[in-house]
Amino acid sequence: MGLFSRTKKLSTDTIDNGVKLIAAAKPKDVISEQFRTIRTNIDFSSVDKQLKTLLFTSSNVSEGKSTVSANTAVTWAQQGKRVLFIDADLRRPTLHTTFGLNNTQGLSTILTQSLDFHDHVNDSGIENLTVITSGPVPPNPAELLNSKRMKELLAQVEQEYDVVMLDVPPLLSVTDTQVLAASVDGVILVVRQGVAQQAAVKRSVELLEMVHAKLLGYVLNDVAPKNGYGYGYGYGYGYGYEQ
Repeated sequence: MGLFSRTKKLSTDTIDNGVKLIAAAKPKDVISEQFRTIRTNIDFSSVDKQLKTLLFTSSNVSEGKSTVSANTAVTWAQQGKRVLFIDADLRRPTLHTTFGLNNTQGLSTILTQSLDFHDHVNDSGIENLTVITSGPVPPNPAELLNSKRMKELLAQVEQEYDVVMLDVPPLLSVTDTQVLAASVDGVILVVRQGVAQQAAVKRSVELLEMVHAKLLGYVLNDVAPKNGYGYGYGYGYGYGYEQ
């Protein structure tokens, strides 16, 4: 199977059912080990500055960014880090479904009503991992995420958590992610084998460069096993897209 596909597959499965937290359910599974490898490689990708705010994204939908980011968040929490996971996908949120949380209040209400975020931090059920859900879908997601209040919120949570992760929309779908990418310490691009389109990945990298975002690398997701075995995930450094 080639790395890139000429067509993209759309799915609402993660919106309807959430993502599978295999790193929590089966921490000794070989796939959980791959998520720990992703965590370790990200930790080592910056020597001079501790990476505290991270954003996982993809070019288009159905590439697995929510699955990769949620499981990587679990591995950081298992390491003893205090992790805050924010659902900043205000259009197609999934975190409340994944962790079985109420979503009547969340990021959108914190920003629009200037609420104290402490009152809207949810226990994920996993030690050291807390979650802020997206809240109701607002009419102006990009404006909210580009607001002064959002920047202030990120500055606040950075002071209280070891790792702050944001689940965001795909880069080519809307401008929300490009807006946020410049405000975090690092961006990881999830590329799904057989679904990602080469031109889309290349354009995504260009969009990140335009806002001077720090692209730490990419996660190659859903890799077809060779010779009957394989772990399904890989991590690459640099501005990674294959020709």
